Amino acid sequence: MSVAVITGSAGLIGSESCKRFHAEGLDVVGIDNDMRSYFFGAEASTSATREQLESALANYRHRAVDIRDAEAVGEVFRDLGKSVEVVVHTAAQPSHDWAAREPQTDFGVNAIGTLNLLEAVREHSPDAVFIFTSTNKVYGDTPNRLPLVETETRWEIEAGHRYEGGIDETMSIDQCKHSIFGASKVAADVMVQEYGRYFDMMSACFRGGCLTGPAHAGAELHGFLSYLMKCTVEGNPYRVFGYKGKQVRDNIHSHDLVDAFWHFFRSPRIGEVYNIGGGRHSNCSMLEAIAICEELSGRELSHSYEEDNRIGDHIWWVSDVGKFQSHYPDWEYRYDLRGILEEIYEATAANAQAGV
Repeated sequence: MSVAVITGSAGLIGSESCKRFHAEGLDVVGIDNDMRSYFFGAEASTSATREQLESALANYRHRAVDIRDAEAVGEVFRDLGKSVEVVVHTAAQPSHDWAAREPQTDFGVNAIGTLNLLEAVREHSPDAVFIFTSTNKVYGDTPNRLPLVETETRWEIEAGHRYEGGIDETMSIDQCKHSIFGASKVAADVMVQEYGRYFDMMSACFRGGCLTGPAHAGAELHGFLSYLMKCTVEGNPYRVFGYKGKQVRDNIHSHDLVDAFWHFFRSPRIGEVYNIGGGRHSNCSMLEAIAICEELSGRELSHSYEEDNRIGDHIWWVSDVGKFQSHYPDWEYRYDLRGILEEIYEATAANAQAGV
């Protein structure tokens, strides 16, 4: 028996990982205690996705374990032992706004939870590949020091700059403001690297831009494309925070990210770090995203503007995925921005019609 352990298994990236690794012939053990409903309310609950996984995947088993509980995490891996071939760690507190409300909870989930998993793997499943869903927020607000030019609909990096094609892994994570969330993810990110280098574990940190897709349970504090489309379709008000609405994000579909995970699992490396996102292939400003949502839905979004940006928020982020592509040249994007938003619209419209 070959097992994939997926944390945050009922979330966007976790559920996509469950489906992919199950389809590839692995048994899947999902770890998820639906803390997303605690973070963002009942409307963000992942319980429906958990039920779908349990009904659709014959070799899926669910464990409602809190990853902050080292003993409970250890028990999962003691039971599975060396049958575990890969751990895909997607469980997280994902919002830097929310993190400031409860820093201890945020650090417990993001940092201590990751350490608990690493230690359980090292002790019981030492040959397993460990894949961590990190974040571009580990770079703090350093990207905001880049020379940016204002255009009609977006901020854009100065032509000819070394990061014109996207920001790579050489950007420093030091001497900047991260947000509380960013700091807890830095701690986890560095620990994943350290367990790789110190204990020779096959591990990787995927520092994501905006991770999205039709299964995303977007909320105001997290998951901007999903939540933006939801507000547009349902006629709910939406708030834009700072930067004239011209802040730029790159967006990667959950399918494309999990495909990258699969490539790494098939040919793993020790203590790697990859920036991963839509890159120049798939990115947009807030104003540009609003325009596409309105076009696809045929509805005008009711939105307001607040001058103050969120702490640690990026003005411009586009990932350079060149390092990952150089290591795994067979990996390629399936979805561009338009394809992502079309799928999100179809899912959102269907949910609205069903009263979900």
